[in-house]
Amino acid sequence: MANLYDQAESNIKRTWIYLFFFALLVIGIGWLISYFMESYLILWIAVFLAIFLNFFSYWYSDKIVLRISGAKPIQKSDHPELYRIVENLSITAGLPAPKVFIIEEAQPNAFATGRNPEKGVVAVTRGLLEKLDRTELEAVVAHELGHIGNRDVLLSTIIVVLVGMVVLMTNFFFRISLWGGRGQSRNSGGAGIIILIIALALFILAPLLARLMKLAISRRREFLADSSGALLTRYPEGLARALEKIAGDPSPIKKANDATAHLYIASPFRGEEKKSRLHRLFMTHPPTEERIRRLRSMNQ
Repeated sequence: MANLYDQAESNIKRTWIYLFFFALLVIGIGWLISYFMESYLILWIAVFLAIFLNFFSYWYSDKIVLRISGAKPIQKSDHPELYRIVENLSITAGLPAPKVFIIEEAQPNAFATGRNPEKGVVAVTRGLLEKLDRTELEAVVAHELGHIGNRDVLLSTIIVVLVGMVVLMTNFFFRISLWGGRGQSRNSGGAGIIILIIALALFILAPLLARLMKLAISRRREFLADSSGALLTRYPEGLARALEKIAGDPSPIKKANDATAHLYIASPFRGEEKKSRLHRLFMTHPPTEERIRRLRSMNQ
């Protein structure tokens, strides 16, 4: 049975494999557009716009997420125990102590944000503080520090850039194929029809494949953060128990939305884990029971 270190190493390798194929998808679409247009200028303009927009979101995404989630900063005097847990685990992990925010929601949940460890933020719901014991709370904080230490925000930004580029390029390719390229017109016969079919297939399938790869990487990072948190506390059972309580709590998060759902330690939407296998492909988190199983197998 894999130990904590093997599990973490496996998750890292699989994440970079996903990213490699993601990059190949972007390069392949880019080459096809360049070949079709016989020009690299429009392609570079599209790439520049995608990178610029996502660069802007990288610098301001933490502020946007905190505002959307209704998170408010607290001081050490507001919750000394939570602050001590964050500070002690940060020292153990060799990370700067992140800022601490509270979300006034009954559902137990938490997330981390910040573009780098120096700008890290850990946000927890009021329900997490009220419904978890100290060991479970410590395990959740360790998981979130794992995200910060693993540079998951930076990785997520890279993924956003890649997804944005795929959507932008496929949309562009589909539009230009309607009026032709490489000296062809819409009435160029069989070759034009083939190009149009390829463009339509890319327009539909490439963004879907890009989203699936993005979600696969997101789920892989959750497994890695679980492993990192367990390594930090040396007690995987604490996080397993915390996940059971979080998943079993029926309270909704009023401000939960698709834009921020992937940040939380567990999906803020209730009942996702029990849906069909097809639906699981589009889930932002791996099934909770699978995460718990892996955590408990780490002690064996």
